[in-house]
Amino acid sequence: MEIGEEVRRIYRESIGILCVSLLGGLFAGTVLGSEAMRAGFREFPGLLLLLPAFLATRGNVYGAFGARISSGLHQGLIEPDLGWDRRLVNAVVASFINGLGISVFIGALSWAILQALGRESARLVELVSITFLAGLLTSVVLVFGLLILVFGSYERGMDPDNLIGPIVTMLGDVFGVVFLYLAIVAIGVVL
Repeated sequence: MEIGEEVRRIYRESIGILCVSLLGGLFAGTVLGSEAMRAGFREFPGLLLLLPAFLATRGNVYGAFGARISSGLHQGLIEPDLGWDRRLVNAVVASFINGLGISVFIGALSWAILQALGRESARLVELVSITFLAGLLTSVVLVFGLLILVFGSYERGMDPDNLIGPIVTMLGDVFGVVFLYLAIVAIGVVL
């Protein structure tokens, strides 16, 4: 394949998902700037500190997961279906553990930083519970959403590597913010 043709193919495969990613980012920003979310930030001081790290780690953990699945498809190590596959199951379990573990760590670290600085903070159990619940929900959506996207694009003859970066970022931001808000509401009721 010639270089010009390859560039056009990559651009053609990427432009649609970049537009969707743009719209998703605007939606996440709208939710983040809503009065309900700002009330959540006031109710649980420390959430604003942990928010950038929480959203960034969605892309880091699940971007690596998507790249691992895509590489497995290209190398013929993983079949493009949701049947039992030891490599696929291991990748899913590792992503869940990484996603949940880093979510809890972010909540605890944010609390510790605020304590060390003598700043107002929600209780440790509140911050950790919120990040755990939001991390659990985003893990489910991102893992299954990525599997559907990667397998679907691969079966249609597209290169999943052209789609993973923008879609992980968009899904991580949109569902990260929405599930963080739902976790704030749930933990506000329970604790």
